[in-house]
Amino acid sequence: MEVPMRDFKSHLSQYVLQAQAGQAIELTSHRKVVARLVGVPATESAGLARLLAAGVATWQGGKPEGAALSLQAGGKLPSALVLEDRG
Repeated sequence: MEVPMRDFKSHLSQYVLQAQAGQAIELTSHRKVVARLVGVPATESAGLARLLAAGVATWQGGKPEGAALSLQAGGKLPSALVLEDRG
């Protein structure tokens, strides 16, 4: 759907709702298309949902836990590494 810039500014929320519903909005200036507004897909990852449904992955609702990391004593300080890297 082509929409003049002036109409778009006047009815912004209406056009954003249409884009969220899947309608592509093409903005025009002097009868030339200058931009396109498209909706963003749902934030849920289809791949992750598929893994959870198949039982391959599990989630208990909490934050994911990282790998058990341990820092070694006696290494160089990060600031020293940055200065060294800069030359």
